[in-house]
Amino acid sequence: MSTTTTSIETSTDTNTSTSGGRGVEAPHSGVELPESLLETIASGAVHRELARELPHEPVRLLDEARFGALRVPREFGGPGGSVEDLIRQVIRLAAVDSNVAHLYRGHFGFVDSLRFQPEEIQQAWYPRVLAGATVGNASTEKGGNALGTLNTVLTQDEDGTWRLDGEKFYSTGTIFSDYTRVSASRPGLEGRRFAVVATDAEGVEVIDDWDGFGQKLTGTGTTRFHGAPVEDVAVLDRVPGSHEAVHEAAFFQLYLLAVQVGIAKAAVADAVALVAKRTRTFNTSGSGQLFREDPLIQQIIGTMSAKAFAAESTVLEVARIHDRSLEAGFAAGTHRLGFDGELPGAVYDAEIAVEQAQVTVPEIVIGVTQELFQTVGASATLRTKALDRHWRNAQTVATHNPIVFRARSIGDWEINGTLPEGLNAIGEAKGAQR
Repeated sequence: MSTTTTSIETSTDTNTSTSGGRGVEAPHSGVELPESLLETIASGAVHRELARELPHEPVRLLDEARFGALRVPREFGGPGGSVEDLIRQVIRLAAVDSNVAHLYRGHFGFVDSLRFQPEEIQQAWYPRVLAGATVGNASTEKGGNALGTLNTVLTQDEDGTWRLDGEKFYSTGTIFSDYTRVSASRPGLEGRRFAVVATDAEGVEVIDDWDGFGQKLTGTGTTRFHGAPVEDVAVLDRVPGSHEAVHEAAFFQLYLLAVQVGIAKAAVADAVALVAKRTRTFNTSGSGQLFREDPLIQQIIGTMSAKAFAAESTVLEVARIHDRSLEAGFAAGTHRLGFDGELPGAVYDAEIAVEQAQVTVPEIVIGVTQELFQTVGASATLRTKALDRHWRNAQTVATHNPIVFRARSIGDWEINGTLPEGLNAIGEAKGAQR
């Protein structure tokens, strides 16, 4: 594996996302994916969708560009990008291929979690990320585990070697990654830990069996572990209620919202391209004009653009709140080993903001992807155009955390001041019949 440091571009100028439509402008301190790289990824997106061809080549190019190192702190040799910097780039990437953007979610969640780990863990993992290594996600079990428990187990041999046994589903990104981070229980201990396992290690089986109607190419399938070895520096503790746990829950949902914004921008861009070149019209239009000159069609495009702008503006503001929440927590020492004080109130602002955005942004984005079909006609439904992928992808991403539960949580906070609890467990409900 190469040890070359990040090659993503750095800038202090105003950032404008040009991929998939006009972007929200704001000064930023960080990093950008080269436009030429995004264009290359975009050029094969429809073919990959139609052929169900996993995006190994786009992932290779992004790993070579050290996209995965964006959030590595400067003190460890990284570019030190903020959460907002990352979310801007995720939106740009999702606008050209939402599958590719989505599959890095687990990786960036892992990299962010390192900020709360002991220095020896940071010293072990940041250099690997800087060298281009990526980490997938394998947290959720398909069924059979009671809510709050896990059937995947981490044990230790007599010689001290850690072993992992179990099966995960929804292993987004794992099939493309060097490692995957696995949530696991330890016999006799409450709670869960994480084990970061090499995907090519003995006893690891990664299967491409995701059959969802959207986000088909994210590698969201089954991963099995049969006594897979785990390094000592790859066993990570997780403390419920800690700043790490609060941040992680909110960060994972923010990342999905960024993917959705990219989908909306892609739908707008496709609608504009279709209307700009269309010469056919309907006698029922009343004007007989070219579609690009018809005020009714212009109105639809304008509405789509305005909705995408609103969704992007909301998500970028949530990202800025995340940055402020991290700063507030770190100033209070919440990232230090053994911190047992009360978390500053600002730490919870990130979860509140992301839940509010979850109630609004998915509906806006799904609406944009539906309105795309009002801009042309039956030709938009041709399979070779794959325009339906935008709606399917947006709907699939929106199912990750039921919106109705988020709306209830925000209502409870508004009325009673109850701090919301981020999503951290999925399992069988109480009283479920076996």
